[in-house]
Amino acid sequence: MRISVSDYTVGAAVAGDLVNTSPTVRSTMGEALPDPEALAGFLADRDLRLDALADRPPTEDDLREVHLFRREVRGVLETATEEHAVAGGTVLAMRAGLSPVLQREPDGRWQWYVPTARGASLADELAALVGIGLLGVVRALGHERFRPCDAPGCRGVFVDTSRPGRRRYCGDLCGNRLNVANHRARRRLGSVAP
Repeated sequence: MRISVSDYTVGAAVAGDLVNTSPTVRSTMGEALPDPEALAGFLADRDLRLDALADRPPTEDDLREVHLFRREVRGVLETATEEHAVAGGTVLAMRAGLSPVLQREPDGRWQWYVPTARGASLADELAALVGIGLLGVVRALGHERFRPCDAPGCRGVFVDTSRPGRRRYCGDLCGNRLNVANHRARRRLGSVAP
């Protein structure tokens, strides 16, 4: 797998999405990755082509490793300081990431990539992708972009890579729920008013 250093938002998005598949976050809905097929769907939905899966689908072992890895990612997203975030991102990137290489793109421009080690596990390739993504966010946007969801009762986390940096929710579901609840509350107040 080749991880683009300049397209760090991919790894950052995977970090938040993966953490938010946990039953800890999805308490009413349960585990979002209950089996290898669900893991394959998660990867396909994000168009991730991992070398570890070049000739096979995810296995139960892959799933177990990704569940454990998900906890590591949450720990990095919940770090208190930039230094801790950089240390955590570096540890993740080093699980399968090799030295960066400069490669020419089809358009003639040079681009930095981090290749992953041959034979790396699915979880280790994801770790390298997420690590590079989180390091890119710290460098380009700052550690304050690692955030908890603002929705009441939600334990989700995310990395805000939006240009304005005003994202408040881990996903559309939380934002929509809160907006609907606020709308209903305003309508109730409006119908009670004299």
